[in-house]
Amino acid sequence: MPDRLVILLHGVAAFGYDLDPLAAVLRRALPGAAVIAPDAPFAYQQGPGRQWYSLEDVTPENRAARIAAARPAFDDLISTVIAGQGLSDRLERVALVGFSQGATMAFDACASGRWPLRALTLLSGRFVTPEPFAPPRTMPVLLVHGSADGAVPPQETRHATTLLREAGLAVESHILRAVGHTISPTGMKLTRRFLRETFGGVAV
Repeated sequence: MPDRLVILLHGVAAFGYDLDPLAAVLRRALPGAAVIAPDAPFAYQQGPGRQWYSLEDVTPENRAARIAAARPAFDDLISTVIAGQGLSDRLERVALVGFSQGATMAFDACASGRWPLRALTLLSGRFVTPEPFAPPRTMPVLLVHGSADGAVPPQETRHATTLLREAGLAVESHILRAVGHTISPTGMKLTRRFLRETFGGVAV
């Protein structure tokens, strides 16, 4: 049984293995931890890959409903991954790291209070504030976004940073100059350092 678990959530039109470079970095940084990147529950509707919720005809007005409709499948998947590592009753040993649409779902999962985990890392996400908004105050959060992101504006991360800080969470936030919609080497380094520091306080 691993002493810690990091679950990586990929973006739309991708698969879990697309996060293998980040997974390799984290496995080296966190000896004894399991790092798992599952595929999203749904097939991408416009080509190969998977998705957490549909982007067809999505608008700012209907995005929240799309996310809410995706919660049961998301929660089933996360529950299965955690149970498979024997950590269902030890969520303080589990962290979520989401990129793009994966970050959107990770934010919703934790900010809604459904998943009170050890730590949350959000990379280049688009964030919809859930109702109720009840993030666990003991959960540190890292947000990273590229200033040149042409897919998701960095203002999304700035807004989420403000919301989480106002809710009393310890939030570290970075807008990386001249970085687009990607997990950059700097983003990987920030994630590695954040999780090493965060998990450092867990007795194993």
